[in-house]
Amino acid sequence: MATFVSPPASTTATQPTGLKPTVIEKEKVDYLNLPCPIPYEEIHREAFMSLKPELFEGLRFDFTKGLNPKFALSHSVLMGPTEIPSQSPETIKIPTAHYEFGANYLDPKLMLVGRIMTDGRLNARIKCDLSENLILKSSAQLTNEPHMSNVMASFDYKGKDYRSQFQLGSGALFGASYIQNVTPNVSLGGEVFWTGQHRKSGIGYGARYNNDKMVATGQVASTGMVLLSYVQKVSEKVSLASEFVYNHMSKDVTATFGYDYILRQCRLRGKIDSNGCVGALLEERLNLGLNFILSAEIDHRKKDYKFGFGMTVGE
Repeated sequence: MATFVSPPASTTATQPTGLKPTVIEKEKVDYLNLPCPIPYEEIHREAFMSLKPELFEGLRFDFTKGLNPKFALSHSVLMGPTEIPSQSPETIKIPTAHYEFGANYLDPKLMLVGRIMTDGRLNARIKCDLSENLILKSSAQLTNEPHMSNVMASFDYKGKDYRSQFQLGSGALFGASYIQNVTPNVSLGGEVFWTGQHRKSGIGYGARYNNDKMVATGQVASTGMVLLSYVQKVSEKVSLASEFVYNHMSKDVTATFGYDYILRQCRLRGKIDSNGCVGALLEERLNLGLNFILSAEIDHRKKDYKFGFGMTVGE
């Protein structure tokens, strides 16, 4: 007698009737409400913070005393060698000492900064918010040496998703720049300039891409300069940066790599480039308003070694 064997039950899961599959929709970009980009002159800001620390040689002491919440005085002393220009490959240095007196006025809509040194040099900066969107910036460097003083003024306009700037300077210098956000992460811009004193003009273009983890920038100018930079944020305290500079006129190429490490009580920045130059800057916070600074730089090609240490007192 033949026996009937029923087929095995299907193991394929079936979707209950009435339920639709889940579809993840990509977030749409509102191109009419893009964020405002950073100024065109600051598109390499993150890379410069890591690759261009303020290195010095010798002894440095800075003291800042606040007289009220808006006004403060500063005193700075720098003792160390100064390089003398020469045609020989060896670096010539002479020992020097400088004292600098400064005054700062800081207000939400007005900033005044002045510095005067014992050799007669005077530096001044002004930043004034004329309106919510228009900012006036001015800087001046005055000295006793003939034809070495210069003055610069600029008007910055901040739009909804763009920035523009117009510059005027001594020596018949005129310049203008514009940068526009085309996506939430990409901004494009350009600049033009004219120097009447040297009868030279130029035009440049720049691009910047940034997100939560990295920043990539590129800049090219008719003067033959090409500048590329990349910053990778490894963590909240560690950033790695690289830079590539090419000069088409002189055929010079320089590649630089650097790091920025922020600890609880100190900040360490360093760099190394393809010319054999290595530098590092350590800023240690010893106490509230008291910082210790160590600076070191070695140029293996020129056989030039620089070392400096200093203290910063005051906030």
